[in-house]
Amino acid sequence: MSKTALLMVSFGTTYPETRHKTIEATENAFRAAFPDAEVFRAFTSKIVVSRIKKNEGLSIDSPQEALAKIIAGGYDNLYVQSLHLIPGIEYHQVETAVAKESDHFKRVVMGRPLLNDFADYQDTVAFLKQIGNPLAADEAVLFMGHGTANSAFTAYACLDHMLMGSQHYMGAVESYPDIQFEISRLKAAGVKHVRLQPFMLVAGNHAHNDMASDAPDSWQSQLQDAGIQVVSQLKGMGEYPEIQQQFITHLKRQLASTETKGGM
Repeated sequence: MSKTALLMVSFGTTYPETRHKTIEATENAFRAAFPDAEVFRAFTSKIVVSRIKKNEGLSIDSPQEALAKIIAGGYDNLYVQSLHLIPGIEYHQVETAVAKESDHFKRVVMGRPLLNDFADYQDTVAFLKQIGNPLAADEAVLFMGHGTANSAFTAYACLDHMLMGSQHYMGAVESYPDIQFEISRLKAAGVKHVRLQPFMLVAGNHAHNDMASDAPDSWQSQLQDAGIQVVSQLKGMGEYPEIQQQFITHLKRQLASTETKGGM
């Protein structure tokens, strides 16, 4: 009888509460959508894995370690779903790791990150526009994206542009658009109150420290220094069933597209 493994790969987080609400919740949604597959977890961040081991005594596999276990388990089919939001550096590292082991399986199918094509952007923007509504004329929602050093950094500027006119804004903590650019836009629009929220799978280190802390260089502090009142919402994208479903749709789409092609 054919055996199917479903490897769920994310950056990971050292915050147990958001891990439960986002990563685990998304994994459970996939279990319901793919009941014949056994779900495996992997994190791409070595630092996160190391800290979880040290602080919680919990061992979480890297993608390579998880793939080794799956191969040893004799699975015929390998499904892989990236829970990264953009096709950045870490997503491509997962692609490479999976490609190296593809000969061990009869079928390998890999689902794309959240933002892969124009339709993905449209769906995501439509969802983001609903968050925080209804908004008063002087209110806005500002999302903090992660950012990346490769060409996928443009995803955040694209989302910011597509959200234009909706009282929703998108910045990035490690690339563009940065917080000062967004503050200038918010002030020009007469915004006095901002809801800050991470545009990340989890509400982890960036959300707690770079976004919502009292540190002078946090987004919350910089907004307050600019005369804008802030409420920080520590809720990762993985908590939302709508985002979970977008990931599920990606894997189902890839499964359908490879039925006649026989491969990744």
